[in-house]
Formats: sequence, structure tokens, C-alpha cells
Amino acid sequence: MGEAAVIGLIGGMSWESSAEYYRIINQAVRERLGEPHSARILMWSVDFEPIERLQHQGDWAALGEAMAAGARRLEHGGADFLVLCTNTMHRLAGDISRAVSIPLLHIADPTGEAIVAAGVKRVGLLGTRFTMEQSFYKDRLVERFGLDVLVPDEADRTVVHDIIYRELIAGVVSEVSRQAYRGVIGRLVDSGAQAIILGCTEIMLLVKPEDSAAPLFDTTTLHALAAVDRSLERAR
Repeated sequence: MGEAAVIGLIGGMSWESSAEYYRIINQAVRERLGEPHSARILMWSVDFEPIERLQHQGDWAALGEAMAAGARRLEHGGADFLVLCTNTMHRLAGDISRAVSIPLLHIADPTGEAIVAAGVKRVGLLGTRFTMEQSFYKDRLVERFGLDVLVPDEADRTVVHDIIYRELIAGVVSEVSRQAYRGVIGRLVDSGAQAIILGCTEIMLLVKPEDSAAPLFDTTTLHALAAVDRSLERAR
């Protein structure tokens, strides 16, 4: 058996969800290969404070430069492919791909594949305001997977976004916020959503299957497991 490919994680956005990537990937490798195997990983973890500030200032050019710089560090360190451990920053997937010669495993792709495999057509999307309102994420799901993507109304988008940035990125998980998300999910289901995408990597810390009347597609887990698949292709 050959060596597994080295996974290059661009993390820290926030580190709460990046830690979940590290846990899920290593657990899956151990389950698939047996003890005492673990994953071959490099991680570049940013300081999230300037990233969050630039996001809310709308300075995507500076953010693109930061993501490209992180990608180059990982490529130079020996990563075989890249995993960007955040949904929102996939707005800058093109900047990352242009900066390096190794591939980027886009978070929307394993998500879209899982939704199609489940026979779902119409999905509700939860995430940061950037992910819910801008086209970079929804368009990929529509164009590549033929999905009909619903987002919450303005008031609910504000609730979802504010809980992410005020609580989840700091590791705060509250029952009040869980109930708020349940309400948002319920309204999406009432609007015709057959399933819900947890389209921010921190949401899985708060929302569980029992919180939704429709199936949940957790992008963190789907992305991390897709990275394991890619890494172990070479080890077979």
C-alpha cells in the first residue's frame, strides 16, 4: 500500500470548526485503515480577527491575497491538495486555485453530490450572510448539481449570521440559539425545502438532526470525509 496523499488544510476561520475537520479526518482514516493509522495533514491556520474584519468591510481582494498566501505555504510544505475549512471563503476559490498548482477540493461539490444521491431537489441553505446572499455558493449548486436553493428571509438571515459571528466562532453553544435555528429551519421547510444545508462550518456545533424536520447536510463532515477519500485514493 502506498502513502496517503497529504491534505493541506487552510483553517482558523474559525479554529472551532477547523478542529472538527482535524478530528473527523483522523477518525475516518483510523476507521478505514485501522489502528494506529492517522491522516497525513498540513494546516495553515490564520488569525481570524483580521479576516472577519475584512469580510465585513467587503475587502475581498485583500482576503483573496491572504487565502492565496496560505495556499502557497501549504504547497511549498508538501501538501498534495487543498481543503479550505470554511464555506464563506470559497468565494475566493478562484484566487486560491490560481495561486498554486495543486487542486482545491471545493466544499460545495461533496455537498451537492450527497444531496443528489439522496434524491433531493429543493434545499434550504443556512450560512453566513455572505454565503446566503452572494451568488458564489448557490450558483455552484445550481449549475453543477441542478438544485433549487432556498435561503431564509431577511430577518432570519440576520439571526443565522449573527449567531455564527457572536457565538459559534467563539465556541458558544446556547439552547436559545438552537431554538432560533429550529425556527428558521422550520420556515424553510414550510417554504418547500426538502433538506437543509448547514452551509457554515460552525453550524454543526449547534444544530443536530433532531433539530430539523428535514434531512441535514453538514458541509463540515461531508467536506472532511471527501478529503479522506481523496487522500486515501493513493494509499490503496
